[in-house]
Amino acid sequence: MNEKMLMVDVNGVTFPVYMDQVDFPYFKRFSEKKMFPSKKEKQYIDDVRKEKPQKEKQVADGVWLTFLPVFFSDEFGDDVVDELKLHLVNRTESDYHFVYKLHFFGKPDFEIKNTIHPFEDFYLHDVDFADLNDSPSFEFDFSLVTPSKHKAEHYEASVKLKPKQLFAKIEELKKKNEATFSQRLFEVYPDKQYEDVVEMGRLAAKGYKIYDASKGRQNLEPARTVIDLHIEKLTDDWKHLSNFDILSLQLKAFEKYYQLSVLHHQPSLTVIHGVGEGVLRNEIHEKLRLKKEVKTFVNQYHPNFGYGATEIFFQY
Repeated sequence: MNEKMLMVDVNGVTFPVYMDQVDFPYFKRFSEKKMFPSKKEKQYIDDVRKEKPQKEKQVADGVWLTFLPVFFSDEFGDDVVDELKLHLVNRTESDYHFVYKLHFFGKPDFEIKNTIHPFEDFYLHDVDFADLNDSPSFEFDFSLVTPSKHKAEHYEASVKLKPKQLFAKIEELKKKNEATFSQRLFEVYPDKQYEDVVEMGRLAAKGYKIYDASKGRQNLEPARTVIDLHIEKLTDDWKHLSNFDILSLQLKAFEKYYQLSVLHHQPSLTVIHGVGEGVLRNEIHEKLRLKKEVKTFVNQYHPNFGYGATEIFFQY
């Protein structure tokens, strides 16, 4: 057009351009196939390609009883535990039938039967925090949903929480800012135990005397319905014994007469342990909670023994 301007023709469109602006983006802008960008089609959330969720690797480390403390703020603003929520957690690859029982002072309080699947969390129930001073015992009996000839028919496990242990667990949770604490019931479901079978015929042929075990009860020491575990009733020479020796002797006598009661199929047994500081009573109660023949036991006022005796009732 002149020394300063040019006329540019792009696809039939002409326009003047200053020579010093030829390198500006006019050419690109007008030479694109589309003068204006096309509108993007609407894209709905359902059309967005979903990312595949990353699966967390499941670690098989046993069956656990988990406690979840429920806190509330008291009038002073302190966090206080109101109750515990109990869950049974199965972190194994097997299904189990289970029977769960809660005992206080050896008395049954709650029971539930159900099935728990692999890597499942099963809610059991709530326990008031105040009740945990009553010697709770959380007892389980497991069996495989799909039995195996190489595995045990059932497996028993129990958890006992003492108040001091519980308070320490809760304080530890607060410091670590965690929600729960757990107790493992078993890591691997146990294998079946095989008893050695002795062929009696061969032993008899070699001259050994064979006795009928069913008649063995008639040779046992007679059982007692009441046993007194006061140390002066067990031995005359006790004054030089330490407290540990005295307790050991008392527990040994208890085990002896407990087994005699079971072998003679007695319906019940009364154990006189005295009141004192309750050490002997607590030791006996701990043992009774683990014995399968015990249906229930109770330490209550008795007209003859006061609170110094525990009555045990058996089941066969």
